[in-house]
Amino acid sequence: MEEKDQLKVGLAQIAPVWLNREATLEKVINYINDGAKQGVDLIAFGEALVPGYPFWIEPMGGARFNDPDQKEMHAIYTDQAVQIEAGHLDGVCRAAKDGNIAVYLGIIERAKDRGGHSLYCTMVYINKQGKICSTHRKLQPTYEERLTWSPGDGHGLRVHELGAFTVGGLNCWENWMPLPRAALYGMGEDLHVAIWPGGEHNTRDITRHMAKEGRSYVMSVSGFMRRDDFPKLTHHLKKILEGSENKEYFANGGSCLCAPDGDWIIEPQVGEEGLYVATIDHAKIREERQNFDPAGHYSRPDVTKLVIDRRRQSTVDIIDD
Repeated sequence: MEEKDQLKVGLAQIAPVWLNREATLEKVINYINDGAKQGVDLIAFGEALVPGYPFWIEPMGGARFNDPDQKEMHAIYTDQAVQIEAGHLDGVCRAAKDGNIAVYLGIIERAKDRGGHSLYCTMVYINKQGKICSTHRKLQPTYEERLTWSPGDGHGLRVHELGAFTVGGLNCWENWMPLPRAALYGMGEDLHVAIWPGGEHNTRDITRHMAKEGRSYVMSVSGFMRRDDFPKLTHHLKKILEGSENKEYFANGGSCLCAPDGDWIIEPQVGEEGLYVATIDHAKIREERQNFDPAGHYSRPDVTKLVIDRRRQSTVDIIDD
């Protein structure tokens, strides 16, 4: 491998300090610092890691309309969500800059530009200079997620240059959506970061599929959550655990890394937290694109073409004097 083609990546499979933004961000920063010490160029964390996935919805009967317990949990979730404009990610940005390391981080965003009270499942990219370069709000929350997360828009469908690579990413089941994948391929993506709340059942099949479809490296990075990871003072903890009595893991991990030919570099990691590190080689992408390049010689834009609307959606357009 030539040094100019190499990139060291880290998959941070960790549990949040659930529904505690500051404590979870402190844990994230510690993992960023650890990755920087190992010479990692890009570290990624799971979906909705800060302040955590809404594990209460299903066991507490989230479909009951106007239920006071659901409303209470949502209010706590909103309070502990991330508002970027308030500086909640400033410490993460400083750690990225100090460590010369790029970061993909899954957060629950309390979006000020949408009134400050609705929540979005957002994937944030921070470059090695500590600058937030994109915030991608999940286009379509899945099933019960729709009871607490709002649908996003295309503003964050972007890619970023990182060494020899062009990196992009999607949240969880967005990775099953053909057109968002095609959008990133068309922008030149050759390293894809898929973030998940955690679960080998999610990552094992699709990670290899996306790698072979895109002829790209694919990092699937998951969160992690055992029964014992819920803080003892969690509101309605008894209801959450009793409603999930058969679950050893709420999220068992499954983080993995696949090469452009579909071979595993890191097989799905199940059942423990950790930082999993590997060095990838851009030459492998160039080799695999020889016979298939989804946005290049193996595309037919005269027959099929994708339109992407990247405008940030808003309920108001303000025109001042």
